[in-house]
Amino acid sequence: MAKCAICGKSTIFINKVSHSHRVTSKKQRPNLQKIKAVVNGEKKRIWVCTKCLKAGKVTKAI
Repeated sequence: MAKCAICGKSTIFINKVSHSHRVTSKKQRPNLQKIKAVVNGEKKRIWVCTKCLKAGKVTKAI
């Protein structure tokens, strides 16, 4: 997937540790939504994380 157009948040790799302490790598992806937003006065479809949407950092196009 892409990364957030506002904050740049993207996939991170973490270590998943089981009860027996076996370590495997795992991808943790942000909750990205493709929305129509106003960017530089024109409407565009961009990937935005839900944290930026809730904070009001994006103006949605109607």
